[in-house]
Amino acid sequence: MKKAMFILNPSSGKERAADYRVDVQFTLEQMGYTVDTRETEKKGDATHFAREACEKKYEFVVAMGGDGTINEAVTGLAEQSHQPLFSLIPLGTVNDFARALGISLDPGEAIEALMTGTEKKVDIAKVGKQYFMNILAIGQIAESTYEVSAEQKTRLGAFAYFIEGLKAVTSDAETYFQIEHDHGSWEGDAKLVLVALTNSVGGFEKLAPEALTDDGLLHLYIVKNAALPAFIRIAGALLIGRLEKDPAVEVIHTTRVKINTSNPLSCNIDGDEGCLTPFEIEVMPRHIRALIPPELQE
Repeated sequence: MKKAMFILNPSSGKERAADYRVDVQFTLEQMGYTVDTRETEKKGDATHFAREACEKKYEFVVAMGGDGTINEAVTGLAEQSHQPLFSLIPLGTVNDFARALGISLDPGEAIEALMTGTEKKVDIAKVGKQYFMNILAIGQIAESTYEVSAEQKTRLGAFAYFIEGLKAVTSDAETYFQIEHDHGSWEGDAKLVLVALTNSVGGFEKLAPEALTDDGLLHLYIVKNAALPAFIRIAGALLIGRLEKDPAVEVIHTTRVKINTSNPLSCNIDGDEGCLTPFEIEVMPRHIRALIPPELQE
């Protein structure tokens, strides 16, 4: 029989994973798989489990949890000689990758959709030894998200990130960036640099409306001046999908980017703390075999 590995984070979604565990296992069995269920206990477990599924040539990997768990699972699949089909059941605060793939944010509906999904190869990106599927952010606003506690995320959801980000925006801190890309280079002071792979960032599904999950591009947004009045204007542009038109935002579409800063600065990768600048980011086109709802398959 075909083998599927089901990776779940029991603490995700206000600890709702246990409520859906049996449903996922039953659905996979109905699809003809023998199911190997693994629970994460610490950071890095999902990566280890997904990599094991590749090494043992499992046909399917399903991860259930928030963006952090999904990122870990994708990291385990990246650059492996055997690439299982991959899907996810969203249980996090934001669930950007699920949004980008058109997977329902209702776990029950996402589980049902496994039965009818179709395969699509989607992009991921590599920075150093890490990978991401949605967003890499650099700047004080990005660093402020580390201040969001698990309790705040449970109580306030995505609004918790907004509160911490607002604190950072009202400060005067800017960073000098040196950025090299396919078309040249950019240098200057900026509040925030975003490198997006998908249209959904932080739950905002119109931040990069032109970004496709398989376009082979990094979508770079440089927020040059975001004092509070400018931030309010930029926030409005973000909500209606016109961030590229804002005069304080520089936009670059590229397949690779090198980023350096005046002082080493930590980046935020898919919501978690990443490496320090300087570093290089490269897109890995159509690298993951994702199972998506059939109505979104081109």
